Amino acid sequence: MSSGDRPREPELTFETLGDGARRASPDEVRRFRLAVIEGPDQGLAWTSGADKASIGSHAANDVVLADPTVSRFHCEIRVDAAGAWVRDLGSRNGTNLDGVVVREASPRDGSLVRIGRTVLSFHFGTERNRLPISSETRFGSLIGRSAAMRLVFAILERAARSDVTVLLDGETGTGKEEAARSLHAAGARHGGPFVVVDCSAIPENLLESQLFGHEKGAFTGATDKRVGAFEEAAGGTIFLDEVGELPTELQPKLLRVLEQREVRRVGGTGTIAVNARVLAATNRDLREEVNAGRFRPDLYYRLAVLRIGLPPLRARPEDIPPLVERLVASLGATDEEAKALSSPELLAGLARAAWPGNVRELRNYLQRCMVLGQPLPIAEARGAGGGAPVDPALPWAEARHRALADFERRFAEALVKLHGGKVAAAAKASGIDRKYLYRLLKRHGIET
Repeated sequence: MSSGDRPREPELTFETLGDGARRASPDEVRRFRLAVIEGPDQGLAWTSGADKASIGSHAANDVVLADPTVSRFHCEIRVDAAGAWVRDLGSRNGTNLDGVVVREASPRDGSLVRIGRTVLSFHFGTERNRLPISSETRFGSLIGRSAAMRLVFAILERAARSDVTVLLDGETGTGKEEAARSLHAAGARHGGPFVVVDCSAIPENLLESQLFGHEKGAFTGATDKRVGAFEEAAGGTIFLDEVGELPTELQPKLLRVLEQREVRRVGGTGTIAVNARVLAATNRDLREEVNAGRFRPDLYYRLAVLRIGLPPLRARPEDIPPLVERLVASLGATDEEAKALSSPELLAGLARAAWPGNVRELRNYLQRCMVLGQPLPIAEARGAGGGAPVDPALPWAEARHRALADFERRFAEALVKLHGGKVAAAAKASGIDRKYLYRLLKRHGIET
């Protein structure tokens, strides 16, 4: 299997170790090999060309298996400086590593991975794969000097030179909308409109009209014709935020638009050609949603022509200082406030915090510090020792769901309190859509 064409990569540097070995620079990872030793595809072998491999029966995987007991997107193997990791993607039959069913675990050289009736052997190679890494420390409004972010910048730079459909995924607050806006601004369509549709914030019965428009009289209350977001974005970009929340009945209609590049307004009889680049974002892993039957696999295939993952803040602590500098400036901090919030001691503490809400949570913390006139204890930023207790007896998915719900409740409660109960002001300050913030408040029973 080909790893495809890649942009020109910078020269690599090596650090010489005491025993004469060499430690690779951040833009390279160990090569690994997978071989099918049991199952319908026995004899199939695959060698990595990058840092990860997805395995399953869907054609969008790196390793495609014919085994009917294997899920569309069964598991993923990735390598980094710490070693290798195998992660189950919500498969039907689970992922078994060396005889143990795992959600996420670290294989060793020679480990056996069983999925369905298929068994694959995992081996590290002696060579390393070079990863494209940008020489820049920013892309549009995104900033980062870490290798994790500069790897993202390299992909975004390449994506900006084409009209390819891009799926941006990552945890809440990692900057997916900023990445989309920056991608639009750097592309050939920068002079056209950038239209945002938040699929999680628009009532289900109105979303189809928002996307595709409607004709006069199409339904009760449709007193005038309305142009949909795809038509509004003509010559520019449409950004489908939280596309993982798209109702199942609308998914085939969106698929048809992506395939045929035309829309039919609600209540209309004809079709209208659309000329807009499509960018989408989600805080879910849509591969898991496909396995669970909540997201169409053919729609995922159309959206994830190029899939770009935004790393969480805890994976790039070296980006904390430049982020703090930019955030305090954007909040209108005085020189005295900026100095207090950029002391070496505070920055070191911020770099150790977990930041489940990522950059958005960091911004909120800094704003609280400014309002109260002093840096707050890092525990109030929900660092490594904060947050709800962890129950390791729970399945990973359930524990993660509870942690996310706890973060949503705490963040929304603190946010509206900070802004005196004014939801519109709170939403604007935090970068959350006002309708979505209302949904969070209702979901967690928070009164304003």
